[in-house]
Amino acid sequence: MTLHRGRGFAAINYPIGMNLGGDPSQALVHSNPDGKFTVALSAIDLGQGMKSVTRQIAAETLGVPIADVYVDTADSDTGPHDMGSFASRGTHRMGNAVIQASLEARAVMLEAAAEELEVDAGDLVTDGQGNIHVRGAPSRTITTMAAAQAAQFRQGRTIAGRGIFLVPLSEVDPETGEMSPVTTFAHAALVVEVEVDAETGEVEVLDIQSAYEVGRALNPGLVEQQLRGGAWMGMSHAAWETTEPYYPDRDHGPVDFDHYAMPGPGDLATHHISVLERPAEDGPYGGKGPGEMCANPVLPAVVNAIYDAVGVRIDDLPVTPEKVLRGIRANGGARPRQAL
Repeated sequence: MTLHRGRGFAAINYPIGMNLGGDPSQALVHSNPDGKFTVALSAIDLGQGMKSVTRQIAAETLGVPIADVYVDTADSDTGPHDMGSFASRGTHRMGNAVIQASLEARAVMLEAAAEELEVDAGDLVTDGQGNIHVRGAPSRTITTMAAAQAAQFRQGRTIAGRGIFLVPLSEVDPETGEMSPVTTFAHAALVVEVEVDAETGEVEVLDIQSAYEVGRALNPGLVEQQLRGGAWMGMSHAAWETTEPYYPDRDHGPVDFDHYAMPGPGDLATHHISVLERPAEDGPYGGKGPGEMCANPVLPAVVNAIYDAVGVRIDDLPVTPEKVLRGIRANGGARPRQAL
């Protein structure tokens, strides 16, 4: 057994959204008589934590406890329109729409509270704990539940809000055709270390060192989980997922995840993550979101690390042991770059 180690580097600048003036997100927010709020979206949470983040954004904007907010993404036919969960747009587009809807609902809530307290709505503040106070007179207060009940049962108000976020169409330079397709980018750089067996062609990913710039990390725990899950997906795309040797005839190929080639928990590499926060000017509370950027740079980094380890350049994924061995034999043996 002859083992060779190598390191590969990759960096990415990833656009947030796919607009050019046609990438809208809409949100609806309304209060129930008990003072709890429902946020209606048509975008889907694919496991990236979108429901949790938009819940945080709504609670922060409304000025109510996060426990008093529920996010409903049940039906794209009856919910407000949204372009979808892709292109790393979830936090940025949907978050901004939720802010707009929450601001409108909050204004109605404060108007209802002001009528009950007999003050001007501009003199009211929320404490994030389910209470509305008169600024400078904290003893004069009303709960959000009482304000919601007064609005609906005495005042005839609907505490609700609508929000839409749409990036304006980019101007086009008439001479060069240059334009700005997006308003903000996320960034990442990572180093992957692998070990390659020159006798079998097997590749093991040993370690990942990564740095991600995602705007403001609105939920640091979810951001880290998404980055780790994305790296796992990137490793899987790079060196596991294939129906070979049956492709394109899949009659005898894998039919479920018990037979499909994927990395398991024992294959996961040690992953050291640094999250760099540089709030986006037009992001909801500065957020952008990691999205596809979690997985994309892992693929070229793994391929570069294999080249560093044995001198084999592979441009057809996944990197199977057969491809590595063919490359080694074509080179007349393993040729680690540091030995060249």
